[in-house]
Amino acid sequence: MNKRIFKNIEWKILICVILLTIIGLVALYSATIDDNLEEFKKQCIWLAVSIPIMVAIIFIDYNIIVRFAPYLYGLAIIMLIIVLFTNPINGAKSWFTIGGFTLQPAEISKIFVILFLSTILVKVQKNSKQEINKPLKLLTIISIVLLPTILIAMQPDYGTAIAYIVSLIMILFVSGIDKKYIIVSFLILIIALPIMYFFILPEHAKSRIDVYLNPEIDPRGAGYNIIQSKIAIGAGKLFGMGMFNGNQTHLGFLYPKTTDFIFSMIGEEFGFVTCGLIVVLYVVLITRAINVAKTARDDLGSYIATGIIRNTIISYFRKYRNDNRTASNNRCTITIY
Repeated sequence: MNKRIFKNIEWKILICVILLTIIGLVALYSATIDDNLEEFKKQCIWLAVSIPIMVAIIFIDYNIIVRFAPYLYGLAIIMLIIVLFTNPINGAKSWFTIGGFTLQPAEISKIFVILFLSTILVKVQKNSKQEINKPLKLLTIISIVLLPTILIAMQPDYGTAIAYIVSLIMILFVSGIDKKYIIVSFLILIIALPIMYFFILPEHAKSRIDVYLNPEIDPRGAGYNIIQSKIAIGAGKLFGMGMFNGNQTHLGFLYPKTTDFIFSMIGEEFGFVTCGLIVVLYVVLITRAINVAKTARDDLGSYIATGIIRNTIISYFRKYRNDNRTASNNRCTITIY
Protein backbone atom coordinates (compact mmCIF):
# COMPACT_ATOMS: atom_id res chain seq x y z
CA MET A 1 0.00 0.00 0.00
CA ASN A 2 2.85 2.39 0.85
CA LYS A 3 4.36 1.84 -2.58
CA ARG A 4 1.03 2.73 -4.18
CA ILE A 5 0.79 5.90 -2.09
CA PHE A 6 4.28 7.05 -3.07
CA LYS A 7 3.55 6.21 -6.70
CA ASN A 8 0.43 8.38 -6.66
CA ILE A 9 2.12 11.40 -5.08
CA GLU A 10 2.32 14.35 -7.46
CA TRP A 11 6.05 14.90 -7.05
CA LYS A 12 6.15 18.08 -9.12
CA ILE A 13 3.76 19.74 -6.68
CA LEU A 14 5.84 18.60 -3.73
CA ILE A 15 9.07 19.87 -5.33
CA CYS A 16 7.47 23.26 -6.08
CA VAL A 17 6.25 23.56 -2.49
CA ILE A 18 9.71 22.69 -1.12
CA LEU A 19 11.44 25.24 -3.36
CA LEU A 20 8.92 27.97 -2.53
CA THR A 21 9.32 27.20 1.17
CA ILE A 22 13.10 27.45 0.93
CA ILE A 23 12.89 30.78 -0.93
CA GLY A 24 10.41 32.08 1.62
CA LEU A 25 12.56 31.07 4.58
CA VAL A 26 15.72 32.61 3.10
CA ALA A 27 13.84 35.85 2.38
CA LEU A 28 12.31 35.88 5.85
CA TYR A 29 15.73 35.33 7.44
CA SER A 30 17.13 38.33 5.59
CA ALA A 31 14.09 40.47 6.37
CA THR A 32 14.22 39.74 10.12
CA ILE A 33 17.98 39.88 10.66
CA ASP A 34 17.53 43.34 12.21
CA ASP A 35 14.73 42.13 14.52
CA ASN A 36 16.39 39.17 16.27
CA LEU A 37 14.85 36.78 13.70
CA GLU A 38 11.58 36.62 15.65
CA GLU A 39 9.30 36.09 12.64
CA PHE A 40 11.78 33.68 11.09
CA LYS A 41 11.80 31.53 14.23
CA LYS A 42 8.00 31.48 14.33
CA GLN A 43 7.85 30.41 10.70
CA CYS A 44 10.31 27.59 11.39
CA ILE A 45 8.10 26.40 14.26
CA TRP A 46 5.01 26.41 12.02
CA LEU A 47 6.98 24.51 9.38
CA ALA A 48 8.06 21.91 11.94
CA VAL A 49 4.44 21.46 12.99
CA SER A 50 3.02 21.34 9.47
CA ILE A 51 5.38 18.74 7.98
CA PRO A 52 4.18 15.84 10.20
CA ILE A 53 0.58 16.88 9.52
CA MET A 54 1.24 16.85 5.77
CA VAL A 55 2.86 13.40 5.93
CA ALA A 56 -0.01 12.04 8.03
CA ILE A 57 -2.64 13.35 5.62
CA ILE A 58 -0.81 11.77 2.67
CA PHE A 59 -1.32 8.35 4.24
CA ILE A 60 -5.00 8.93 5.09
CA ASP A 61 -7.65 8.32 2.43
CA TYR A 62 -9.71 11.48 1.91
CA ASN A 63 -12.86 9.34 2.09
CA ILE A 64 -12.01 8.81 5.75
CA ILE A 65 -11.28 12.49 6.34
CA VAL A 66 -14.63 13.63 4.87
CA ARG A 67 -16.48 11.56 7.46
CA PHE A 68 -15.54 14.30 9.91
CA ALA A 69 -16.47 17.11 7.48
CA PRO A 70 -19.75 18.07 9.24
CA TYR A 71 -17.95 18.39 12.59
CA LEU A 72 -15.08 20.33 11.03
CA TYR A 73 -17.57 22.66 9.34
CA GLY A 74 -19.33 23.21 12.67
CA LEU A 75 -15.97 23.95 14.28
CA ALA A 76 -15.22 26.46 11.52
CA ILE A 77 -18.49 28.32 12.13
CA ILE A 78 -17.89 28.40 15.88
CA MET A 79 -14.37 29.80 15.42
CA LEU A 80 -15.60 32.44 12.97
CA ILE A 81 -18.24 33.55 15.47
CA ILE A 82 -15.91 33.63 18.48
CA VAL A 83 -13.24 35.62 16.63
CA LEU A 84 -15.75 38.45 16.19
CA PHE A 85 -15.50 39.06 19.94
CA THR A 86 -11.70 39.39 19.99
CA ASN A 87 -9.74 42.63 20.05
CA PRO A 88 -9.22 44.09 16.56
CA ILE A 89 -5.78 44.05 14.94
CA ASN A 90 -5.28 46.72 12.27
CA GLY A 91 -9.02 47.34 12.30
CA ALA A 92 -10.10 43.71 11.77
CA LYS A 93 -11.23 41.02 14.22
CA SER A 94 -9.63 38.18 12.29
CA TRP A 95 -7.09 36.61 14.63
CA PHE A 96 -6.79 34.58 17.79
CA THR A 97 -3.69 35.44 19.81
CA ILE A 98 -2.20 32.37 21.47
CA GLY A 99 0.99 33.11 23.36
CA GLY A 100 3.32 34.76 20.88
CA PHE A 101 1.45 33.40 17.87
CA THR A 102 -1.58 34.58 15.96
CA LEU A 103 -4.06 32.21 14.31
CA GLN A 104 -6.51 33.27 11.61
CA PRO A 105 -9.55 30.94 11.70
CA ALA A 106 -10.74 32.09 8.28
CA GLU A 107 -7.66 30.44 6.73
CA ILE A 108 -8.13 27.12 8.51
CA SER A 109 -11.87 27.19 7.82
CA LYS A 110 -11.23 27.26 4.06
CA ILE A 111 -10.28 23.58 4.10
CA PHE A 112 -13.13 22.61 6.41
CA VAL A 113 -15.69 24.37 4.22
CA ILE A 114 -14.28 22.78 1.04
CA LEU A 115 -14.50 19.30 2.59
CA PHE A 116 -18.08 19.78 3.75
CA LEU A 117 -19.20 21.44 0.52
CA SER A 118 -17.70 18.61 -1.56
CA THR A 119 -19.34 15.99 0.65
CA ILE A 120 -22.81 17.54 0.39
CA LEU A 121 -22.42 18.09 -3.35
CA VAL A 122 -21.64 14.41 -3.90
CA LYS A 123 -24.68 13.39 -1.83
CA VAL A 124 -26.90 15.75 -3.82
CA GLN A 125 -25.65 14.24 -7.08
CA LYS A 126 -25.83 10.65 -5.89
CA ASN A 127 -28.65 9.70 -8.24
CA SER A 128 -28.04 12.24 -10.98
CA LYS A 129 -25.61 15.06 -11.61
CA GLN A 130 -28.53 17.19 -12.76
CA GLU A 131 -29.82 17.33 -9.19
CA ILE A 132 -27.52 20.28 -8.60
CA ASN A 133 -29.59 22.34 -11.04
CA LYS A 134 -32.74 22.13 -8.91
CA PRO A 135 -33.15 25.58 -7.31
CA LEU A 136 -33.77 24.36 -3.75
CA LYS A 137 -30.74 22.07 -3.72
CA LEU A 138 -28.59 24.71 -5.38
CA LEU A 139 -29.57 27.20 -2.69
CA THR A 140 -28.65 24.63 -0.03
CA ILE A 141 -25.19 24.27 -1.58
CA ILE A 142 -24.73 28.04 -1.80
CA SER A 143 -25.82 28.57 1.81
CA ILE A 144 -23.02 26.27 3.03
CA VAL A 145 -20.46 28.77 1.77
CA LEU A 146 -22.56 31.89 2.28
CA LEU A 147 -22.71 31.52 6.09
CA PRO A 148 -18.94 31.56 6.73
CA THR A 149 -18.54 34.19 4.00
CA ILE A 150 -20.88 36.56 5.85
CA LEU A 151 -19.09 35.94 9.14
CA ILE A 152 -15.73 36.70 7.53
CA ALA A 153 -17.09 39.87 5.90
CA MET A 154 -18.22 41.01 9.36
CA GLN A 155 -14.61 40.93 10.66
CA PRO A 156 -14.21 42.70 8.12
CA ASP A 157 -12.00 40.73 5.72
CA TYR A 158 -13.48 41.20 2.26
CA GLY A 159 -10.51 39.66 0.44
CA THR A 160 -10.83 36.31 2.22
CA ALA A 161 -14.63 36.43 1.88
CA ILE A 162 -14.26 36.81 -1.88
CA ALA A 163 -11.88 33.83 -1.88
CA TYR A 164 -14.67 31.67 -0.42
CA ILE A 165 -17.01 32.79 -3.19
CA VAL A 166 -14.38 31.99 -5.83
CA SER A 167 -14.03 28.50 -4.36
CA LEU A 168 -17.79 27.98 -4.54
CA ILE A 169 -17.93 29.15 -8.16
CA MET A 170 -15.09 26.87 -9.24
CA ILE A 171 -16.55 23.79 -7.54
CA LEU A 172 -20.02 24.46 -8.96
CA PHE A 173 -18.54 24.91 -12.43
CA VAL A 174 -16.74 21.57 -12.19
CA SER A 175 -19.89 19.88 -10.85
CA GLY A 176 -21.71 20.59 -14.12
CA ILE A 177 -24.06 23.39 -13.11
CA ASP A 178 -26.40 24.54 -15.87
CA LYS A 179 -25.00 27.36 -18.02
CA LYS A 180 -28.11 29.45 -17.45
CA TYR A 181 -27.10 29.93 -13.80
CA ILE A 182 -23.63 31.01 -14.89
CA ILE A 183 -25.01 33.53 -17.38
CA VAL A 184 -27.53 34.95 -14.89
CA SER A 185 -24.88 35.19 -12.17
CA PHE A 186 -22.52 36.97 -14.55
CA LEU A 187 -25.20 39.51 -15.48
CA ILE A 188 -26.07 40.09 -11.82
CA LEU A 189 -22.39 40.64 -11.08
CA ILE A 190 -22.04 43.23 -13.84
CA ILE A 191 -25.02 45.13 -12.45
CA ALA A 192 -24.11 44.69 -8.78
CA LEU A 193 -20.46 45.80 -8.92
CA PRO A 194 -21.05 49.49 -9.74
CA ILE A 195 -23.99 49.60 -7.32
CA MET A 196 -21.82 48.19 -4.54
CA TYR A 197 -19.01 50.60 -5.32
CA PHE A 198 -21.12 53.77 -5.31
CA PHE A 199 -23.79 52.97 -2.71
CA ILE A 200 -22.70 50.09 -0.44
CA LEU A 201 -18.93 49.98 0.05
CA PRO A 202 -17.58 52.11 2.93
CA GLU A 203 -15.21 54.93 2.07
CA HIS A 204 -12.09 53.05 3.19
CA ALA A 205 -12.99 50.15 0.87
CA LYS A 206 -13.42 52.55 -2.06
CA SER A 207 -10.07 54.08 -1.17
CA ARG A 208 -8.42 50.65 -1.44
CA ILE A 209 -9.79 50.16 -4.93
CA ASP A 210 -8.87 53.68 -6.06
CA VAL A 211 -5.34 53.44 -4.68
CA TYR A 212 -4.87 49.99 -6.20
CA LEU A 213 -5.71 51.38 -9.63
CA ASN A 214 -3.68 54.57 -9.16
CA PRO A 215 -1.41 54.81 -6.07
CA GLU A 216 -0.11 58.19 -7.23
CA ILE A 217 -3.40 59.85 -6.24
CA ASP A 218 -2.19 59.77 -2.63
CA PRO A 219 1.60 59.19 -2.77
CA ARG A 220 2.26 60.24 0.84
CA GLY A 221 -0.80 58.54 2.28
CA ALA A 222 -2.68 55.46 1.17
CA GLY A 223 -0.52 54.98 -1.91
CA TYR A 224 2.82 55.37 -0.14
CA ASN A 225 3.45 51.69 0.59
CA ILE A 226 2.60 50.58 -2.93
CA ILE A 227 5.00 53.11 -4.42
CA GLN A 228 7.78 52.02 -2.04
CA SER A 229 7.23 48.39 -2.98
CA LYS A 230 7.62 49.26 -6.67
CA ILE A 231 10.82 51.16 -5.92
CA ALA A 232 12.18 48.14 -4.04
CA ILE A 233 11.43 45.72 -6.87
CA GLY A 234 12.91 48.09 -9.45
CA ALA A 235 16.06 48.61 -7.38
CA GLY A 236 16.77 44.89 -7.45
CA LYS A 237 17.17 44.84 -11.24
CA LEU A 238 18.25 41.46 -12.65
CA PHE A 239 20.12 39.76 -9.80
CA GLY A 240 19.24 41.94 -6.81
CA MET A 241 21.25 44.04 -4.37
CA GLY A 242 22.31 41.02 -2.35
CA MET A 243 21.12 39.39 0.84
CA PHE A 244 20.89 41.86 3.79
CA ASN A 245 21.67 44.75 1.39
CA GLY A 246 18.20 45.96 0.43
CA ASN A 247 17.85 49.68 1.16
CA GLN A 248 14.05 49.78 1.13
CA THR A 249 13.93 46.61 3.22
CA HIS A 250 16.42 47.47 5.96
CA LEU A 251 15.85 51.22 6.16
CA GLY A 252 12.20 50.81 7.09
CA PHE A 253 10.46 51.79 3.84
CA LEU A 254 8.79 48.39 3.47
CA TYR A 255 6.38 47.73 6.31
CA PRO A 256 5.49 45.07 7.22
CA LYS A 257 8.39 43.58 5.30
CA THR A 258 7.95 40.06 6.70
CA THR A 259 4.44 39.54 5.35
CA ASP A 260 2.77 42.01 3.02
CA PHE A 261 5.97 43.19 1.36
CA ILE A 262 8.01 40.01 1.35
CA PHE A 263 7.78 39.71 -2.45
CA SER A 264 9.05 43.28 -2.84
CA MET A 265 11.87 42.42 -0.46
CA ILE A 266 12.76 39.38 -2.60
CA GLY A 267 12.74 41.54 -5.71
CA GLU A 268 15.08 44.08 -4.12
CA GLU A 269 17.62 41.66 -2.64
CA PHE A 270 17.43 38.70 -5.06
CA GLY A 271 16.32 40.40 -8.27
CA PHE A 272 14.14 39.66 -11.26
CA VAL A 273 15.61 36.17 -11.74
CA THR A 274 14.35 34.93 -8.36
CA CYS A 275 10.99 36.69 -8.78
CA GLY A 276 10.63 35.04 -12.18
CA LEU A 277 11.47 31.66 -10.64
CA ILE A 278 8.72 32.14 -8.06
CA VAL A 279 6.19 32.89 -10.81
CA VAL A 280 7.29 29.82 -12.79
CA LEU A 281 7.03 27.60 -9.71
CA TYR A 282 3.51 28.83 -9.04
CA VAL A 283 2.49 28.25 -12.67
CA VAL A 284 3.77 24.67 -12.48
CA LEU A 285 2.09 24.21 -9.10
CA ILE A 286 -1.27 25.45 -10.37
CA THR A 287 -1.19 23.48 -13.64
CA ARG A 288 -0.27 20.25 -11.84
CA ALA A 289 -2.98 20.88 -9.26
CA ILE A 290 -5.52 21.29 -12.07
CA ASN A 291 -4.32 18.00 -13.51
CA VAL A 292 -4.90 16.32 -10.13
CA ALA A 293 -8.47 17.62 -10.09
CA LYS A 294 -9.07 16.40 -13.66
CA THR A 295 -7.70 12.90 -13.03
CA ALA A 296 -9.16 12.29 -9.56
CA ARG A 297 -10.66 8.84 -9.13
CA ASP A 298 -14.11 10.16 -8.19
CA ASP A 299 -16.21 13.33 -8.01
CA LEU A 300 -15.44 13.85 -4.33
CA GLY A 301 -11.71 13.92 -4.96
CA SER A 302 -12.19 16.21 -7.94
CA TYR A 303 -14.28 18.72 -5.96
CA ILE A 304 -11.82 18.76 -3.05
CA ALA A 305 -8.86 19.24 -5.39
CA THR A 306 -10.69 22.03 -7.22
CA GLY A 307 -11.29 23.88 -3.95
CA ILE A 308 -7.64 23.49 -2.97
CA ILE A 309 -6.58 24.81 -6.39
CA ARG A 310 -8.53 27.95 -5.64
CA ASN A 311 -6.38 28.45 -2.52
CA THR A 312 -3.25 28.14 -4.63
CA ILE A 313 -4.49 30.53 -7.31
CA ILE A 314 -5.64 33.10 -4.75
CA SER A 315 -2.29 33.00 -2.93
CA TYR A 316 -0.53 33.48 -6.29
CA PHE A 317 -2.53 36.51 -7.36
CA ARG A 318 -2.46 38.05 -3.89
CA LYS A 319 1.22 38.78 -4.52
CA TYR A 320 0.16 41.48 -6.92
CA ARG A 321 -2.96 42.87 -5.27
CA ASN A 322 -3.14 45.57 -2.60
CA ASP A 323 -5.15 44.94 0.53
CA ASN A 324 -5.69 47.73 3.07
CA ARG A 325 -6.44 46.86 6.65
CA THR A 326 -7.32 50.49 7.27
CA ALA A 327 -7.90 53.44 5.00
CA SER A 328 -4.65 55.09 6.10
CA ASN A 329 -2.46 51.99 5.95
CA ASN A 330 -2.40 50.57 2.47
CA ARG A 331 -0.52 47.27 2.33
CA CYS A 332 0.58 45.15 -0.59
CA THR A 333 -0.40 41.61 0.37
CA ILE A 334 2.20 39.04 -0.57
CA THR A 335 2.15 35.43 0.52
CA ILE A 336 4.91 32.92 -0.02
CA TYR A 337 4.02 29.28 0.61
